[in-house]
Amino acid sequence: MLDVAVIEEPAAAEASLDPIRSRILAALAEPGSAAMLAVRLGLPRQKVNYHLKELERHGLVELAEERRKGNVTERIYGATAASYVISPSALAAVSPDPSRSPDQLSARWLLALGARLVQEVGTLLTGAARAKRRVASFGIDAEVRFASAADRMAFADELAQVVGALVGRYHDESAPGGRTHRVIVGLHQVPAPQSGAPESTAGPRQEAAGTHETESEAGQEDRP
Repeated sequence: MLDVAVIEEPAAAEASLDPIRSRILAALAEPGSAAMLAVRLGLPRQKVNYHLKELERHGLVELAEERRKGNVTERIYGATAASYVISPSALAAVSPDPSRSPDQLSARWLLALGARLVQEVGTLLTGAARAKRRVASFGIDAEVRFASAADRMAFADELAQVVGALVGRYHDESAPGGRTHRVIVGLHQVPAPQSGAPESTAGPRQEAAGTHETESEAGQEDRP
């Protein structure tokens, strides 16, 4: 079972979003048969079996083993991953495009960057899984509490300068055999906790500074 699987096909995304099927996926963190799942979820076995077949058809669950019980063969299924992420490529016609209106101060542009990150890294993971190789990537997740809006802007300006200097120092357009990587740095406030959720003592978060190979390199071998 993978830690995370990326759903790229629209039909698979639709299947995973069905309320009953999402419950089945969660329950299959521990493999089970249609009869076992019916008991766990309080659903008719025939209904569970139908949804299992649909999830299997889209590669979200897989047959783990078959157990012979008298004249009956019990099919045991397991989820293909512990968790799933739906790639924006599943909604390709309406997925956000960061190149459309770049604006460093726009939260919507930051969201578009995040969507592209999910799409590209998802493509890399899918290709790497097929090739049984690792993906070269790096991520930072940190929190910073600013005393004022002026401090936040000063921080953003300095961060942009540092990242720009690093990119300028290491970027080599003509390097033989070089690989293009993408660097994304974002800054956003941490959303307020929902009612009933434990309140965080942390301040605004400097979120997701990371690098990864571009999607054209999906499945290539990890290397320094």
